[in-house]
Amino acid sequence: MAPVLQPLPVTSVLFACTYNMIRSPMAAAIMRHFHGTRVYVDSVGVREGDEVDPFAVAVMEEMGIDLSRHRCRSFEDLEDTNFDLIVSLSPEAQHRAIEMTRTMACDVEFWNTFDPTLVDGNREAMLEAYRKVRDGLLGRIKERFPLSRGPTV
Repeated sequence: MAPVLQPLPVTSVLFACTYNMIRSPMAAAIMRHFHGTRVYVDSVGVREGDEVDPFAVAVMEEMGIDLSRHRCRSFEDLEDTNFDLIVSLSPEAQHRAIEMTRTMACDVEFWNTFDPTLVDGNREAMLEAYRKVRDGLLGRIKERFPLSRGPTV
């Protein structure tokens, strides 16, 4: 019987979306919150964003995570492109991530994540859309990158 190969631990993750204003900064902040310095985390967008979305800041603050100092960056702004994994959160980011694998060896995962700016409505409706994105990313991150537990006795 062939041995079961365990995946190598991920030590660096790049989260990517379209503008680096909502989805990828939220994902990166959640990842940092749970994994601290154990995993190097960064985030970018395919296109240049202006500034982090205030609704994203508000819903992350509900979790006790400060996103207010995030500065939007694009793939061109990356100083280091040595990542074990790129997690793309929009179709456009997925396309760009696949392009990057032509010149670097890394895995790419596509977590198609709803763009909450597509929701119309009052402030509470908008916040609810952003919360759904946050909670969806939180669930995916906890599932994909579980906190390691010590040996059970």
